[in-house]
Amino acid sequence: MSNQLQELLAAGQSVWLDNVRRSMFASGELKRLIEKGLRGMTSNPTIFEKAIGASDDYDAQLRTLVGSEKSADALFWDLAIQDIQSACDEFKVVFDSSGGNDGFVSLEVSPLLAHDTQGTIAMAKELWARVARPNLMVKIPGTKEGLPAIEECIYEGLNINVTLIFSTDMYEKAALAYVKGLQRRVAENKPVDKIRSVNSVFVSRIDTAVDAIVNEHIAKGENLQGLLGKAGIAGLKITYQKFREIFEGDEFAPIRAKGGVAQRPLWASTSTKNPSYPDLMYVDTVVGPETVNTMPPNTMDALLDHGKIVADTVESDLDAARADLQGLADAKISLFDVCVKLQTEGVSSFCDSFAALLGLTATALISTRDQTAESAAFGSEGSVNAAPAA
Repeated sequence: MSNQLQELLAAGQSVWLDNVRRSMFASGELKRLIEKGLRGMTSNPTIFEKAIGASDDYDAQLRTLVGSEKSADALFWDLAIQDIQSACDEFKVVFDSSGGNDGFVSLEVSPLLAHDTQGTIAMAKELWARVARPNLMVKIPGTKEGLPAIEECIYEGLNINVTLIFSTDMYEKAALAYVKGLQRRVAENKPVDKIRSVNSVFVSRIDTAVDAIVNEHIAKGENLQGLLGKAGIAGLKITYQKFREIFEGDEFAPIRAKGGVAQRPLWASTSTKNPSYPDLMYVDTVVGPETVNTMPPNTMDALLDHGKIVADTVESDLDAARADLQGLADAKISLFDVCVKLQTEGVSSFCDSFAALLGLTATALISTRDQTAESAAFGSEGSVNAAPAA
């Protein structure tokens, strides 16, 4: 029986799960996925919002916090850090067996800090210390203010997952921030062999946004049907060429000589949003060495059900990819503007999810407190929990 996770690993690509649910740990679900070949896990505010709001997984921990004077923000981080620690412990076997190259679990700094360099650095260090696991990756958005934070955190020896990258230009800036952080360590004779990072390029959101603009042009009579659904994959293929240029080039060679490793491109937002497109179009077309594909559960299910793995597809049809990007430029559709807007919207969306999950955390704590009080009152009024009358 084929195992597509293992087939992708053989082709040089690690699959991470873009999801965290506390019930995955006790049920053995996560352990079974790891045994199949899952290599890591990512989270974000939207994922935690869904996890806390759609389950009772957190009630037991919330009961221990009844009466706490902590803010909703502090309470959320208590919940999230416990989940991330549990996931890191589950993936420790992968981390160890891969020589520290895989088995990572990502936790994002507050999205409210996306434009605060020093605040991001401080929170990244705090999360690193609180989780206290070598296979943690702290997620930092690749905004203008996030880039110096990425460089500084790499210099400080943290593992970093750069997030909310949409274009090759954004990718290159984040990759160079990683390189600069390592260069500073090498200059001070600090070790670089244990530091790992990924650079997360979001794909399906690009096609959703570009297709909307292309359809506007088509409605005006322009013959651009051939560009629908092409921008995302074309962008990833060109980004992979930039990855090779940076990390196989002369500038990175001294770092590699000291044991430093390349910052892997991570393909994110790989679930197909348009139902008329193949459900694995952002999986089977972008397979390549030293890459990661982080998939939501439905995409991973589709991969395991009917995925057909072909090695090195991320380097196939490069001329067609360049032609697709040129076709967009010829139509005066600015991919640069689209990607800048998507990053801005991504930060805003995560801020909204963060605000919502803080509300959910506070509501869940209040509900748990009320239930605890009712249970205590019920027991004290001669319930089955009360002592029998003399």
